[in-house]
Amino acid sequence: MSAQRTSESFTRRVLRQPAAKLGIVLTAIVLLLAVLGPLAVPAWTGYGTNSFAGKPFQTGIFGTDNLGRDVLSRFLAGGWRLLLYSALATVVGVGLGAVLGMLAALRGGWLDSVIMRCGDVLLAIPQLVFALLAVTVLGPQGWVLVLVIGVTHAPRVARVIRAATAGVVAEDYVLASQMYGVPQWKILGRDVVPNIMGPLMVEVGLRLTYSIGAVASLSFLGLGMQPPTPDWGLMINENRIALSLQPWGVILPVIAIAVLTVGTNLIADAVAGASAGRVRTTGKGTR
Repeated sequence: MSAQRTSESFTRRVLRQPAAKLGIVLTAIVLLLAVLGPLAVPAWTGYGTNSFAGKPFQTGIFGTDNLGRDVLSRFLAGGWRLLLYSALATVVGVGLGAVLGMLAALRGGWLDSVIMRCGDVLLAIPQLVFALLAVTVLGPQGWVLVLVIGVTHAPRVARVIRAATAGVVAEDYVLASQMYGVPQWKILGRDVVPNIMGPLMVEVGLRLTYSIGAVASLSFLGLGMQPPTPDWGLMINENRIALSLQPWGVILPVIAIAVLTVGTNLIADAVAGASAGRVRTTGKGTR
């Protein structure tokens, strides 16, 4: 079976699962909100993201925030950075981890030991401590968030991909390619990558979910986006002091982050189930 047909079959197995369909719907809702939201400000709300709209924590449809800015305007404009940085961090983490994991399994020996031990050292450092150190040295910038979160994902991805690759490189067709002197980059691209797409896609889904939580958490702690930037994590931190008085500045971003996290988790679970051959459908029987 060709790699293309295998990929198509895997996609169909994922989409046959109810969890995948629900996850795609939930994720698409937040994606559309984050992408189209900034285009609607101030056309829908009448205010800019940093415009004064009234007294601080004034009630209304969604009211104002701690500085009297319109909550809805900042909410509509505050999601795209979270999604962008989460996606980039996932690409960095999964890409770096996959390359290191495949190299460790394919080369073995001292290179395998060096890669795994360096990963152990990085895993021993708490993510927040590593982020605090990086932000202190480099400053609270978007690319720092992406790099920090991506680097902390890489050791975990490398372990999973190393295990998956080790099972593939022991197959006869890979050993035959090595015996005939096929370049290793061709072996990776032609023989290894198509056969580890299941675990790789599972890691993409999981790391995206973790990246969303990490970016939002770092912004909440003041290590990510800085005022007056509209950002969902930052909005929660800014408005939590008046949660009982004017809750919308906290509730809106919390709901959006929760829906996005649940959606990406459902997609990751569906990918994991399809990768393991477990397909749950709403039709008659289970394949």
